[in-house]
Amino acid sequence: MTENGSDIPPAEASPSAAADHAAPETPLDPIESLQAEASRWKDLAYRSQAELDNFRKRAAREAQEARAYANADLLRSLLPIMDNFEMGLEAARAESEKSMIFMGMSMVQRQMQDFLREMGVQEIESHGKPFDPNSHEAVAQEPSDVVGEGTVLRVTRRGFRIKDRLLRAASVIVSSGPVKAEAATQPA
Repeated sequence: MTENGSDIPPAEASPSAAADHAAPETPLDPIESLQAEASRWKDLAYRSQAELDNFRKRAAREAQEARAYANADLLRSLLPIMDNFEMGLEAARAESEKSMIFMGMSMVQRQMQDFLREMGVQEIESHGKPFDPNSHEAVAQEPSDVVGEGTVLRVTRRGFRIKDRLLRAASVIVSSGPVKAEAATQPA
């Protein structure tokens, strides 16, 4: 502490002493100074408005995505139930396509398909298509003279997408290509 009771040295304590050490400033025109400050505030307002607009757009996009994909877990859980229902429908079809049970189950199946379509769920077309690891799950490979190697021969479980996202991969059997000549001629 100095003798005047402050932590500031005496040379820096007086404003006139500080002004003596600083470079001489050119006085700004008050109008130019106010225009520069107004320009700075105007730029800040524009930037803040742009940030707010970007935030609103991002929040709207995130809310839309949340609504679009919020039911994905529920729909994913519904798919095995639908698979089992369709197996029951096939069994009822084998009994008789004119039975009341078959007709009732067919109506329920259409309602479930309509519901899934309204939710944005689409079946992944797989049969005869090239194997795609992003939407297919290969469960087996079989030789085939009809289609080339890497082509889906059969679908064992259908796959689905919700809008542009994978809901469940299709389980498929993939062609390993034509039967090898030596393997075909060997006795079993």
